[in-house]
Amino acid sequence: MIRKFRYRLRSPLGGLAADLSARTVPPGEAVARSVVIHRGVRLLLPEVGLHREDLAWLSFVVALRAEELRARCPEGVYLEIVSLDFPLSDYRPEVAALALDGWLRAEFDLPDTGISCSYAGGADPYAFVWGGAEPPVRPTERMEALNDTSENRP
Repeated sequence: MIRKFRYRLRSPLGGLAADLSARTVPPGEAVARSVVIHRGVRLLLPEVGLHREDLAWLSFVVALRAEELRARCPEGVYLEIVSLDFPLSDYRPEVAALALDGWLRAEFDLPDTGISCSYAGGADPYAFVWGGAEPPVRPTERMEALNDTSENRP
């Protein structure tokens, strides 16, 4: 069954928002367009595709939860991202991870591990916390990429 999770964080700037729809797929079914995260844990991608940063953040949060998912589903679990929708004005790629973490917590009754975001103000107004884990992209790298005006920018 496809379930939707709506992530919202209000702030003086408007906030951050994303709607993620996902479902579990029995292991062995439909493994096209998938990323192996951990033994028996796969992330199945939508047909439309994802931006590479969204994929990195989605993979990151599944990797953080992989051991818990394997404990709940010893035969393996395939997580299919059906859609990731967001308003461009209220979005950063990290929000994909926050939305998927919320979905995983609701779907598998997982505990809160300290993954969160808050408004902090300043040049980078949002403070993301990853429960002690090292994020796939550091904030300084993101700010350097945003400030890079050269033709070499990805």
